Amino acid sequence: MMVVTSDHIEGKKVAKTLGMVKGNTIRAKHIGKDIVAGLRNIVGGEIKEYTEMMAESREESVRRMVEDAEKLGADGIINVRFSTSMVMGGAAELLAYGTAVKLK
Repeated sequence: MMVVTSDHIEGKKVAKTLGMVKGNTIRAKHIGKDIVAGLRNIVGGEIKEYTEMMAESREESVRRMVEDAEKLGADGIINVRFSTSMVMGGAAELLAYGTAVKLK
């Protein structure tokens, strides 16, 4: 399945728009990693624990969005966007959404 942030897929034409598809996840790190991340926040530098968490969240959200599109019989997803929000301290939601299409 082609997944793109643009409104078209090079060399393909959109035959039918099937609608919006989405996938989301809410993730949190365990307290031990939160403590390490808190210490890094004091001294500066990349907070790798949260970088990993957000990368895992993006992958899971995209996977769920693709599953949603496959249920509609889509060949591709265009105009893909990501949105994040803090749900509570140390936990974040990541939402991936786009438009499912049939291609020709």
